[in-house]
Amino acid sequence: MAGMVEQVGPPGRDDITAYAAERTGGASVRVGALAPLTRPGWVQAGRHLLAGMELAVSEVNDGGGIAGRPLELVVRDTAADPRRAGAAVEELAGLGVAALAGEYHSVVARAAARAHALGLPFLCSSAVLDALTEEPTDRVARLSPPQSHGWQVYADFLLRAGHERIALATEPSVYWASGAGILREYVAPRGGTVIELDARALTPAGLCDELAGHRASALLLLAGHPEPAVSIVRSVRRDPRLAEVTIGAPAGQPEFAEWATLLGDEGTAIPFLRYLPERLSPLGARVEAALRARLAHPPSFVAFEGYDTIAVLADALRAGGAGRTRPAADWSRVTVEGTRGRIRFSRTPGISVWQWTGAPVQVVDRDPSEPGRFRVLHGG
Repeated sequence: MAGMVEQVGPPGRDDITAYAAERTGGASVRVGALAPLTRPGWVQAGRHLLAGMELAVSEVNDGGGIAGRPLELVVRDTAADPRRAGAAVEELAGLGVAALAGEYHSVVARAAARAHALGLPFLCSSAVLDALTEEPTDRVARLSPPQSHGWQVYADFLLRAGHERIALATEPSVYWASGAGILREYVAPRGGTVIELDARALTPAGLCDELAGHRASALLLLAGHPEPAVSIVRSVRRDPRLAEVTIGAPAGQPEFAEWATLLGDEGTAIPFLRYLPERLSPLGARVEAALRARLAHPPSFVAFEGYDTIAVLADALRAGGAGRTRPAADWSRVTVEGTRGRIRFSRTPGISVWQWTGAPVQVVDRDPSEPGRFRVLHGG
C-alpha cells in the first residue's frame, strides 16, 4: 500500500480517506502530524521531520497497516506558533485522530502537549525542553533527549576544549532561557563563566565589541535561524579581534543544508548537537538511503526522529487499539527497533512525560576542508 498523507490544506481529504477505505475495506487510522512548514518556523527541520514520517507510514502500510487498516497522516503546519499549534490540536481531536505526533520547536511542542487533556496520546519527535508538560502525564512520550542532558554534554565538550569564558548571544524565549540556565549551572561549579549578550538589543557589530571586551573564547548562538544567527556568524568571522573565538550552536542550526548555502566556508567548524549514533544499524542505513532519495540530500537527525516516531506509534496502536474511547498508547510496554537504537520509554526524574533515555547524543561540526561532511567531536 502507498502511504496515506493528508496535506496541510483541505483539498484531497475526502479522496484520500475514500482511497484508504477502498484498499482495505475499512477506514484509515489517522494520526495528526505537527511540523513547522512555513516561516518563522524552521522549515527545513519541518520538511525533514515530515519526510521521515511519510516514509515510515508508507512502510507500515506496505506491511499491512494497523490491524489491516491503513495508517494516514493528517498534517498541520505549526509555523513555530504555539497558538497555531493549540488550534491544530483542537481541530485534530475533533477529526478523531488516534494520536498526535511530531513537532520540532520546543515552545510549540509544549502547547501541543495539551493534547493529553483531551485524552489524546502525543509522541513528541524532536522538541527537547525538559518541562514539556506542566504536570506529569501518562499520555505524552518523547523521543528526543531532554535539553538538560544534551546541553550538559555540550557544556562538557566546551570545558574539555579549554573554554572557561563562554558568551551567549541570546534572544527572549523559554527555550533559549532554559538552555542558558543549563549551561550556567553546569559550567559555574567547574570554574567557568557564562556571559549573556542580548542579540536583539545589540547589532552584530556591537555584539562583536562586547565579545572582545569580555575576552570570551567561545560564543554560542542561542538565537534564531537564519537571522540573527547568520549575520552574527559573518560578523564574528570577519572581525580580526575574534579570530581565535570558537562559535557554537548547541541547538543545531548548522545541521541543515540552508546553513551551508548561506554561509559557505564561514559556517564550518561550528560545533552543534545532533542525535545520531556513531554508526547506523542496518535499519538506520536502509532508512538513510530511502530518506536521501526523498529529500535529494543527506537526511538530518530530525528525519530519523520522524521515522522512529511513526514506527513507535504503529507498534503502540497495534497493541492498544486505534479507538479513542481508551488510551491508544501504553508507553510503558513499547519496545521498538528504531533507526538509532532500541526504543523503550521510562519515567525520568524531573521529566513529566515518558522519555526514551537511549537517544544518542553527539557534538559535531562541518569539516572546513569539506563543508558537506560532518566531524564527530564529542559524544555523551
